[in-house]
Amino acid sequence: MFTRRHFLKTAGAATASAFVSARAQAPAIVPSAPVLGQGEFRYRVVPGWGVLDTATPVNDCHGLARDRAGHIILLTNHSANNVIIYDRAGRLVHKWGTSFPGAHGLSLVTEGNREVLFITDLTTHRVAKTTLDGQLLEEWRWPAQTGKYDKEDQYRPSWTLHLPNGEFYVLDGYGRDYILHYGADGKFRRIFGGAEGGIVHWGPHAGMIDTRATNAAPSLLIAMSDQQHLLRLDLDGRPLARTPMPGGNPRQIRRHRDHYFVAHLADNWPQDRSSRGFLSVLDAELRVVSNIAGTPPASLSAAAWRWPSVQSRSKYRSRPMSYTARYGDLRCFMHASASRCTIILARGLPSRVASSALIPFCRLRLGSPYPQ
Repeated sequence: MFTRRHFLKTAGAATASAFVSARAQAPAIVPSAPVLGQGEFRYRVVPGWGVLDTATPVNDCHGLARDRAGHIILLTNHSANNVIIYDRAGRLVHKWGTSFPGAHGLSLVTEGNREVLFITDLTTHRVAKTTLDGQLLEEWRWPAQTGKYDKEDQYRPSWTLHLPNGEFYVLDGYGRDYILHYGADGKFRRIFGGAEGGIVHWGPHAGMIDTRATNAAPSLLIAMSDQQHLLRLDLDGRPLARTPMPGGNPRQIRRHRDHYFVAHLADNWPQDRSSRGFLSVLDAELRVVSNIAGTPPASLSAAAWRWPSVQSRSKYRSRPMSYTARYGDLRCFMHASASRCTIILARGLPSRVASSALIPFCRLRLGSPYPQ
């Protein structure tokens, strides 16, 4: 729930009525829509969800979160409205933000009784912490004191990763590929990675702190984008494991119950810059069990996973950049490209719903329509 008084006055009643309507009406299912994914993770698209007018423009859409009130929060680098907030029915609840021209990473973090946002900006070279309705609480500029940067524009933070105790890490995925560690008090602690730490350029794009890996301490699990693998580090930056993803381009990873969800920019990027994106579902051992909007895994028991080219789907030319799964049975997928953004929200859990019934709750498409 938004706690800022001025926002509640203007949007509270509308939001309440929107939720009643959203819960009362099931999404329209199109039986002829293609099934995306395999096994227990199969989905159908519900078109038309969340389409907004030109008064709410969208450019690149990199970040997606869901608050405990059920709002979908979208981050775009269109500075007319950097943050766009939707209700469950896909209607506009609120929008704000004009100061993030390079908006990229979005993390929703619970601090005591409140939820806050951490936003990374590639253009202004900073990480900002805000309330859900846009009040700036704190910000972190380029870490000149580390001696790793000669000038501000070498620092281009792509995402933040958060521990339950309030500590967090910043991935400099578009800059010099360092990982910065901050305490719960917001003070800089250390820096590691970069070229001298074995992390090459165009690597650490986004990721998560994995606190539930089997028989293991919490670790950093990082989507290494153009390097085409997942990288697991301990909290001090020491490498633990690498999971190759040949043919993929992992940009984000999230865990939901016993599975991980990986969003790929494209199926063979950057070698093939016209290739298309997809999402992969991985089991607890990081083995692929489904490719959503992609071809099936070659073998569910193979030790080395090979990823065939994405199946033909001219209607779905989006590039997935983020995934989030929070609060029960709502799964949210975000696809983004330079000209359009798609969000797929899927309702239903494999353990409770037959796979044939596991269908998207809604689909959000922003920006220009898909090319035919």
